[in-house]
Amino acid sequence: MRFTSEQRLDDGVLERDFTLGDIPGVLWTPASASPSAPVPLILLGHPGGLDRMRPRLAARARHSAADGFASATVELPGSGARPRSADVEQARADMRRALEAGEPVSDDIVDRLVLPLVDRAVPEWRALMDALLALPGIDGPVGYSGGIISIGVRLALVEPRVSAAVLFAGSYVPRTMFEEARQVTVPLHVLLQWDDEGNDRQSALDLFDAFGSKEKTLNANMGGHTGVPQHAGEAAARFLTRHLKG
Repeated sequence: MRFTSEQRLDDGVLERDFTLGDIPGVLWTPASASPSAPVPLILLGHPGGLDRMRPRLAARARHSAADGFASATVELPGSGARPRSADVEQARADMRRALEAGEPVSDDIVDRLVLPLVDRAVPEWRALMDALLALPGIDGPVGYSGGIISIGVRLALVEPRVSAAVLFAGSYVPRTMFEEARQVTVPLHVLLQWDDEGNDRQSALDLFDAFGSKEKTLNANMGGHTGVPQHAGEAAARFLTRHLKG
């Protein structure tokens, strides 16, 4: 990890851009963090396009900093300035054509679009944890918050340092992920926008039912993809505070 810039925001949060190898990312650390008083870490998931998503991610990170957490994110494979995969781009084009024609998105398209992303992204998130937890002022436990939901499912399954996860149900889910979901046991808080135009609602409900966690909460609200109400975000923040600081 190499830090490339930093600035102190008006609420005291330290915002630092970095590269992890050649992958760009951002780390937000509360003013309270120090080597003698390290803070827990939240990994901020997103659908890709870090520059476009940055204002929303920064707002989430600053709320988390007020609760005493560091937050970090990285660009997803094939997004932003990262190299594209021809196969994934073809799957994305096939999905777009199906949606424009009013046809269902086939399992084959979903698999070709999502599974390569999960396979590449999850090892990068784990490498990010390695780097961040070696920094002074940051310590476990670690939480994951955001989408793409299949990345969160895989990470919650394979990474023992993830103690709890807030998952955003707003993306297509490959059928193979349902078997992985049955093996997930960490506490979960799932956010679902009932009228999300880009989400298969029934698939999201079936995935929630499949999770093997003894503690799992579904917070469903009316509205589209970007219409998550403030109280839903506050409930997710309370969930993370309870499990990462309780």
